[in-house]
Amino acid sequence: MRLLLVEDDIHVATALSAVLARHGFDVVHARGGEEALRELLPSEDVAPFGVVLLDLGLPDQDGFEVCGRIRKISSTPVIMVTARGGVRSRIHGLNLGADDYVVKPYDTGELLARIHAVSRRAAPEESAESGRDENTPADSTLRVGAVTIELPTRQVCVDGSPVALTRKEFDVLALLAQRPGVVFRREQIISEVWRTSWEGTGRTLEVHVASLRSKLRLPALIETVRGVGYRLVEPSQTA
Repeated sequence: MRLLLVEDDIHVATALSAVLARHGFDVVHARGGEEALRELLPSEDVAPFGVVLLDLGLPDQDGFEVCGRIRKISSTPVIMVTARGGVRSRIHGLNLGADDYVVKPYDTGELLARIHAVSRRAAPEESAESGRDENTPADSTLRVGAVTIELPTRQVCVDGSPVALTRKEFDVLALLAQRPGVVFRREQIISEVWRTSWEGTGRTLEVHVASLRSKLRLPALIETVRGVGYRLVEPSQTA
């Protein structure tokens, strides 16, 4: 897999590139946002990138801005790798279209697990975004109260108004909406949405749920069942 590493610290980039190369990745290093965007432009001469590792503290522009610009030209999975560990930063990054968020310092095994997780999900998600998943019926629509979820087009509306969700946010919401009122274990959600059983993904799940509550403006819709997982609360139960 070709991997684009966007990191301004040459020492960090050199060490990480060596580790990734040992695990079979073809690493291209970009030291700034503009260089990264040029690398992501489609080319007939080279294969597309499978994953982008994006640092936020870049010399020419903020990594958040770079992520937003990447999403305008490419659907390549983006993993933000940064020292900014606050929940607000995580939510902001995911809202901009990042597929995952890793806080420095990190364990190399953790980073590799997340790279493999997002890359496994990339092909099915791109198929769905291009129109519809081949296994999804054309009339598949889920409704929970004011929320309507169109599975073929991956569109979500609240009271008829569209709500823009990231790919993972949509997948989490659609999974919970399949059985409103039923508690989904954290491990089950992680397994079905991220296609991994790695425990460290749990924090990422919490951030996605927080982002969903904020975007849908229905904080009571997704209930946290302490020590177990999450469930979608039906309107009658909310009342």
